[in-house]
Formats: sequence, structure tokens, C-alpha cells
Amino acid sequence: MGNDGGSIPTRRELVKNAARALNTSEFKAKEQEAQGHAWTYCPLSNRPLVAPIVSDCAGTLYNKDAILEQLLPKDDDVPAPVIKEKEEVLQGRVKGLRDIVEVKFTVVKEGKEEEKKICPITSKELGPTTKSVYLVPCGHAFSDVAIREVAGDTCVECNEPYKSDDVITILPLAKEDISRLAARMAKLKESGLTHSLKKAPGAKKRKKNAEAAEPTETSSANEPTSNPKTKYKLVGNDKVKSSSGASTPNVTSNGIKNAATASLTAKVLDEQEERNKRRKLGLNDNLKSLFSSGGYSAQAHKGGDFMTRGFSLPKKTT
Repeated sequence: MGNDGGSIPTRRELVKNAARALNTSEFKAKEQEAQGHAWTYCPLSNRPLVAPIVSDCAGTLYNKDAILEQLLPKDDDVPAPVIKEKEEVLQGRVKGLRDIVEVKFTVVKEGKEEEKKICPITSKELGPTTKSVYLVPCGHAFSDVAIREVAGDTCVECNEPYKSDDVITILPLAKEDISRLAARMAKLKESGLTHSLKKAPGAKKRKKNAEAAEPTETSSANEPTSNPKTKYKLVGNDKVKSSSGASTPNVTSNGIKNAATASLTAKVLDEQEERNKRRKLGLNDNLKSLFSSGGYSAQAHKGGDFMTRGFSLPKKTT
């Protein structure tokens, strides 16, 4: 770079054109080029799309064999960057075969080897220049214009019923279509369904566990009052025996409805209150019998036992 007759180039000489935003025509051309590549090649295997072709909830097209290869356990010789790159392509949307739908295109041959996908209703070619959709769960593909014009609830190819939310845009570009597909998938997850409208793995088990938990909580809440197998019920701090065959009436804040239970509860509460009073005042019957409140008298306790007699000092004689 020096002492050889050359010169050091400056930034002005290297950067001839400043970076600028693409205009509308350039942006559309670039977008159409990306769409053409997505309609032709599988993003997982980078090989041409050949039947069977499948799609995820976002409308992306894949080769089915590439999805199967991705779902199978990986060998140790597969580089980690390759695995990470493929996971970024899927973005967690495909975790099993229930998360994909096979897209059934109507194919027309042009020449010996060339084929093109067309709409069976309008005969328009499906591709980057035509907004295309497919139906779930049957998977038949049509142009978006044809589906909006027909406006039915069954597929014209197989008479399979479908809902308006299950019309999936293929390789969507508009923000409205992308947000609609995301909202649809969120709703399906809440219902325990996958993109193909099949039950998600573990959804049935979670539902059973939830149903089993509700009766348990209800029975535990009503156990002191309505469980016929309970032999004792808790009243205050004491256990009161109740009949095992009949249910115990409910105790409300206003009082007890059953008269027999009310009297029994009142009796138990009175006994407990009396015991609490004795405990506070120290008036235990066993201890009270050992002491007298009138003072000690040796003459009165001469004939008593060794616990009540006490000990007296003899008088001194002078």
C-alpha cells in the first residue's frame, strides 16, 4: 500500500452511490422475486417443491419429506448450525404431522416436463402473481378471488365442509392476512387443536386432569357438611361424632337449621367455654383438692394424710 507507486483509496472513492431506500417498483420487484423463490423451492431442504407439498399455519410451503426428515431424531454427525438454521425456518410452528396440511394443487402439464399449478375454478395460474389460498382440512388450493366469489361452506372439489377462518393464504404478504392467521392459531391452541384441526398431543389428558380436579375441590369444600362417610365433624376445637349414614346439615352464619344438631353444638360450645374459663382461672378440680383457701391449721389437719397434713415446728421451752 505504500512505496510501490500506488495510493490509498478513500471512502468517497470506494462508495460511489449512497445507500437509499428502494422505491415502489424496486420493492415490488424484489418482493416478487422472493415470492417466486418461495413458490419454487423448499426453505428447509433448498430443493425444488415437488408433490407431496405441505403447509404450516403461516402458509409456508415445504416438501413433505423435508418435514419428516426434520421431525426425525438427528444424527450426531449433523452440524449444530444446520439444525439451528432449520429450526429458525420453522419458528416452532411444526412440532408434528398434525401441524401441517398437505396442499393439493390442480396441475396442468405444459409440454413434456413443465407443469403449472392452476385454480380449478378460474383456471388462473397459482403463483407469486396470484393471491392463492387453500382450505383446511381438505387442503385443496384455489385463487383467493374464486373463494370469495363462491362464498360457500363446502369445498367444490371434495364437498368437505370448512369455516371462513380455515381459508389459509399461501405465502401471505399483507399484514392483515398474517395477523389473521396468527389470531386463528392462537384460538386453536386455546381449544386444544392444531393447524389441521386435529387434537393437540396431551390436550385430552389435560382436560381429564382439569375435570378430575374440579370434583375434588368441590368435595373438599363440602366435606365437613355433606360427606356421608365422615364419622366426626369439627365444631370449634372439638370433634363431635355424627351418624355415618346421614349427611350433616349445613351450618350458616345465621345459625344451624337442624334442631338436634343445634342443641348438640350449643352443649359442646358451653363445655368448651367452661373449660377455657377454668384453664384461665387455674381452677382445676384435681389441683383445687390439694389446697385450701382458708389458710393452714395444724389442729384441723392432724388426722389428714401426708399431702394435706403439712409440717409444724415444735414450740421452744424455756
